[in-house]
Amino acid sequence: MAAEQEAVSNKRVILSNYVTGFPKESDMKITSGSIKLKVAEGSKDTVLLKNLYLSCDPYMRWRMSKLDRPSFVDSFHPGEPINGYGVAKVLDSTHPKYAKDDLVWGSTGWEEYSLVTAPQLLIKIQHTDVPLSYYTGILGMPGVTAYAGLYEVCSPKKGEYVYVSAASGAVGQLVGQFAKLAGCYVVGSAGSKEKMLDAVLLNMRLRGRIAVCGMISQYNLEKPEGVHNLEQLIGKRIRLEGFLAGDYYHLYPKFLELVIPAIREGKMVYVEDIAEGLENAPAALVGLFTGRNVGKQLVAVA
Repeated sequence: MAAEQEAVSNKRVILSNYVTGFPKESDMKITSGSIKLKVAEGSKDTVLLKNLYLSCDPYMRWRMSKLDRPSFVDSFHPGEPINGYGVAKVLDSTHPKYAKDDLVWGSTGWEEYSLVTAPQLLIKIQHTDVPLSYYTGILGMPGVTAYAGLYEVCSPKKGEYVYVSAASGAVGQLVGQFAKLAGCYVVGSAGSKEKMLDAVLLNMRLRGRIAVCGMISQYNLEKPEGVHNLEQLIGKRIRLEGFLAGDYYHLYPKFLELVIPAIREGKMVYVEDIAEGLENAPAALVGLFTGRNVGKQLVAVA
């Protein structure tokens, strides 16, 4: 008990300043604070986490800007740790849903230890015979994004053609595999600066469906580029729908029923790019926007 009450060092990645244009490593810095490894007495619904893996995701770039237009996420605050999705172990808890030594994935800070109050997005990890890092990717938010975008938004039919942009990324590599499992013919592209949506609209079939879950090519532009050939939506009766993974977390048990066996049986594979240590987290996040990574970019904390 005495050891738990002693403060320990807590390395953190904080946002130095709001970002315009492409992010740089210098927009973040590593600092060290302190934390007690015990939830304070009287704290209600609070969980103390030891972070194991942190997820680098393109949407985080939005949060590094001072947002002056409607957004589904809030800005990070300069001088405070940035946060995102991660995998963690519960060290202490006053929340009835979580107990010491539980493994969870969800929203956490970019730091060694995080104190989370009223955790609305922490999901217990039930399957530990797969790499824990997978819960930042194929079994986490990117996996749900790929699953929901294909099966729920696009409702593929066997024999249909599926085109995947950013096909080597955290989500794209999964959409292609889900589409193959559904009996579709798959084409993917990656690494190109050409505006693929403009060409896709010209080549889509009648009553095609487009799921929009991100726009990584636009996040660093002060004036986002427009889209051409939108008139194709009318004559071809194309449905263009944006969505968030959070809209579909209620399907997570159903999602696991498909994905866990597919991983175990080798029917699905997942490529990861793992940076070791919080000190390398800024470079890992910035690398998303320069094409440095291949597959899912994440940071191993411990």
